[in-house]
Amino acid sequence: MTRFLSGLLRLRRGPWELIASVLIGLGVLMLMQPFSLAVYGWSFAVTLTGTVMFVIVSHFPD
Repeated sequence: MTRFLSGLLRLRRGPWELIASVLIGLGVLMLMQPFSLAVYGWSFAVTLTGTVMFVIVSHFPD
């Protein structure tokens, strides 16, 4: 866990790509759920945030 946090603080690609991927997955799950219209409404913003974050983070050093 400390390695993950130090990777976040040092702006390393691995931990940030993991967070971006989780956001993309969460956004897709929010999009497919049938229970809450509010969660569905936020799904696009979460997916877009994860995608833009992934594009930016892919330029970080290993």
